[in-house]
Amino acid sequence: MSRILTTLFAGTLAVLVLWQLSILILSPPHFMLPAPLDVFATLIDRHAFLLHHAGITLLEIVLGLIFGTLAGIVIALAVTSLPGMMQVVWPVILVLQALPVFAIAPLLVLWFGFGLASKVVMAGLIIFFPVASAFADGLRRTDPTLLEAAALSGADRWQILRLIRIPLALPGLITGLRVAAPLAPLGAVIGEWVGASGGLGFIMLQANARMQTDILFAALLILAVLTLALRFLVDELAGLLVPWAKES
Repeated sequence: MSRILTTLFAGTLAVLVLWQLSILILSPPHFMLPAPLDVFATLIDRHAFLLHHAGITLLEIVLGLIFGTLAGIVIALAVTSLPGMMQVVWPVILVLQALPVFAIAPLLVLWFGFGLASKVVMAGLIIFFPVASAFADGLRRTDPTLLEAAALSGADRWQILRLIRIPLALPGLITGLRVAAPLAPLGAVIGEWVGASGGLGFIMLQANARMQTDILFAALLILAVLTLALRFLVDELAGLLVPWAKES
């Protein structure tokens, strides 16, 4: 973790230096590219406003992460455990996964409204597909020798699933979560862009329309922090649930 934090700090510092150098060399108008100090000043001066909207987006992300992960786990278990489910359900999932997120966002707002529900569904959909795919793949790849040995010892299907297949598929589930977690904020923000009355995506649109790029960049920085925090949370979860799958 310390190595990751060091790398993150070095990368952030490099971006800030390049950002400030571009301001000094190119001297762009403030409404096109504000200086880093101006953005940090906005973060301080408008912290209550920004934190309020960040809280809305964070709630959408967390609920979407929970529902998307649970749905992915349930579907993965269903298609790998119930006869015929793979042939019926999995093609439908692949078709839905092929649909662009931007294309279905307006439909979700139409169906679920401009409130919290449509943003949670959008974030949940983005999380669902990598979680379901990775976990189902892990369940399907269980060593047949282990399954045969368990069956010969008298274990039933539920015991084999609970004691062998699920534990061995947990690294796949963690991999799916590692892919999905950084994408969860994207789902929430896309939903807010299509239609919302609050959230970081909402104030990004408002700031862009008013050429308040300092607020826009401040919202982007907060969104980046939320995304990194989710990734770190998943890594810590991996260390607790599957110590052997934790990144070295």
